[in-house]
Amino acid sequence: MNDQSNKPEHIAIIMDGNGRWAKNRNKNRIKGHIKARKSVRESIEFCVEKKIKYLSLFAFSTENWSRPKIEVKALMNLLNSVIEEELNNLIDQNIKFLTIGNISELPQITRNSIEIAKEKTKGNDGLNLILAINYSGKWDIINAIKTLYKSKKRKDLNNFNEKTFEKYLSTYNIPDPELIIRTSGEERISNFYLWQAAYSELYFTDILWPDFNKKELNNAIFEFEKRNRRFGKI
Repeated sequence: MNDQSNKPEHIAIIMDGNGRWAKNRNKNRIKGHIKARKSVRESIEFCVEKKIKYLSLFAFSTENWSRPKIEVKALMNLLNSVIEEELNNLIDQNIKFLTIGNISELPQITRNSIEIAKEKTKGNDGLNLILAINYSGKWDIINAIKTLYKSKKRKDLNNFNEKTFEKYLSTYNIPDPELIIRTSGEERISNFYLWQAAYSELYFTDILWPDFNKKELNNAIFEFEKRNRRFGKI
């Protein structure tokens, strides 16, 4: 890999294509989700190896509840088992586990697994692994507005600015992603990090998520490093 002096601090991935991967092989859609565990593991390992500080994975959007109930249930069961089975690896690799999204709507057993993982990794100071579960960018913004409205600080809006608003987002204290990757050939961000993606570099690949690996992630970072990020300046 080339010189990483310009490597991103925060990478976010929209993990798309599990269903199509399974369909292409005449398998049940959930088989694609199961296969995707390898891609998740490789992406995490790569970020640890390259000392990336933040990795966000878009695991389940608020819109995903509209999928068939049997698939949603299978996804929740898979999510629960993956968190439990990978917890020791997170601890061993000094990874802090975080989540964003409306966790309160998840099944109780899944919420329990999430809270245990957060508690047992809260002292880790390596990679920050952020799982977006029951998350959407619109939800994040609306939730921030509701939280602001409930606070006494709403009375003083004269000095209100972007930095003030960001304190109410679920990603407070997490830097905005410099690089957002989407797999499967779709070229949109699908309600992910709408506020935070204002100046993110977008990278789209035709690779379906279950086939995504360290080499593909390396390619995305290599492309990122070649871009000239001007932030509106000349």
